[in-house]
Amino acid sequence: MSTIRGARERARIEVTAAIKDEARKQLAEEGAPKLSLRAVARELGMVSSALYRYFPSRDDLLTALIVDAFDAIGAAAERAVAEQTAGEVPPAERWVAVSCAVREWALAHPHEYALIYGSPVPGYIAPMDTVGPAARVGLVLIDIVRGAYRAGDLTLPPLADGLRADAERMAADFAEGVPPESVAALVAAWAQLFGLISFELFGQFNRVVEEREALFRQTAGELARSVGLRDAGTA
Repeated sequence: MSTIRGARERARIEVTAAIKDEARKQLAEEGAPKLSLRAVARELGMVSSALYRYFPSRDDLLTALIVDAFDAIGAAAERAVAEQTAGEVPPAERWVAVSCAVREWALAHPHEYALIYGSPVPGYIAPMDTVGPAARVGLVLIDIVRGAYRAGDLTLPPLADGLRADAERMAADFAEGVPPESVAALVAAWAQLFGLISFELFGQFNRVVEEREALFRQTAGELARSVGLRDAGTA
């Protein structure tokens, strides 16, 4: 029985992967709003009722694709920071390395990036299942800042009086061990990083910026300094 069960589990994994792959093709060709379970089933030679056993609705399939995309871009960020030896590579350089890894993933997977950072899909409401995967990139950046703070390598940025209560709440909610000054700056830097990637990916830099990688690296470095991370050799 265990052999049969194992074969069934492998078959389910393979079919699930095939469904997701076909769905990603539809994302590239038609966009997320036009994703259709019937069309996916037709392309795979399946009847719709069989596909519903794997994904009961379009939203269930969208959620699976969104979670996969968030996990993939998060894994890219985590690999980038793992390749930098803490204590030997300055925190600002680690920040830039992570930022560049995120950009590279986005450029290599534009349709999946658009699914998670582009226009919302009409009628779709993301469930709580997406929250953890969506936080992975942010948590990597937070950890870099937290490590710098513990090592005494963080310069606190200015914080407006009217923002302090909110910054303290954010620090308690998702950035324990990071001073509120840097948490507020982190949120702004996170938004600017993805804004810069989106401008490049969605064509806003066309006929404006030619050296886009150089601009991104420079800006990523400036954002690292904005949260208080020091460059190599900075006292």
